[in-house]
Amino acid sequence: MTFQGSGPLDTSDVSAGGSGGGGGFGGGKLALGGGAGVIVAILALLFGINPGDIMGGGSDQNQNQQAAPGQNGSVGGDTAELDAHIRSCTVEKANTDDTCRIVATTVSLNKVWASQMQGYTKPKTKIFSGDITTGCGAASSAMGPFYCPADRTAYFDPSFFADLKRMGGSDGPLAQEYVVAHEYGHHVENLTGVLAKGQRMGNDGSRRIELQADCLAGVWAYHADKGPDAMLKPLTDEQIATVIQSAKAIGDDTIQGSRSNPEGWTHGSAAQRQRWFKIGYDGGKPSRCDTFATNDL
Repeated sequence: MTFQGSGPLDTSDVSAGGSGGGGGFGGGKLALGGGAGVIVAILALLFGINPGDIMGGGSDQNQNQQAAPGQNGSVGGDTAELDAHIRSCTVEKANTDDTCRIVATTVSLNKVWASQMQGYTKPKTKIFSGDITTGCGAASSAMGPFYCPADRTAYFDPSFFADLKRMGGSDGPLAQEYVVAHEYGHHVENLTGVLAKGQRMGNDGSRRIELQADCLAGVWAYHADKGPDAMLKPLTDEQIATVIQSAKAIGDDTIQGSRSNPEGWTHGSAAQRQRWFKIGYDGGKPSRCDTFATNDL
């Protein structure tokens, strides 16, 4: 998806953070029903899980963070340099620079959600590498993008996009924007109370939270290229296909393979993730994204 227009981007709600070092795995627990050690390792990489937590140890200080549908490896970088990079972002740079694409997508998301949701308030966005302290506890780039409801902030390390491609997803612009839109979907859920509701429901609630965030990302995609103030040029079928490709790559069944146990899924199957994104995209109505009102996920 190509941004249209020119000039500097509004970066007032975006800042830099992180140690710039190699972060370890974040906390948070996920119960697994059997499976080989390699699946544990893959899940740790893709969902930011401490392998010790899966086996019964570790810390659960970050269990309230809503992780993105994937993982990320740590990258180096100076916070002051990254902050200067963010402040230099323009609409033109957003079409070639991953960091500026994140910034531009947040601007578009805030415009869309302000028009679609009464009482919408913008989240903060922090772009980081390495380790970082959040309102939900300590975190690292290994967790991948995530949203913390305690400080109403979405966190992104741009190097995640290269990892998404290695997982079988797309590194196309719209696929990257989908990742940002998914985390903003969690912010919308936080504002509506859905996030807190789902977190009390175990794995089933987690799946419904994640699938609703996929649907809300689809709602954004529907509206992002429409209206006189649209920041993006019209979507093409090929661009939508990159999102579908990425949604498939990060489904629980794709990641866990033939030994996948649906009872342990926390994000939804590949088919479910694709389906809910398309539900949001077909018509752009947030009301269609109520994953808690159906038994047919």
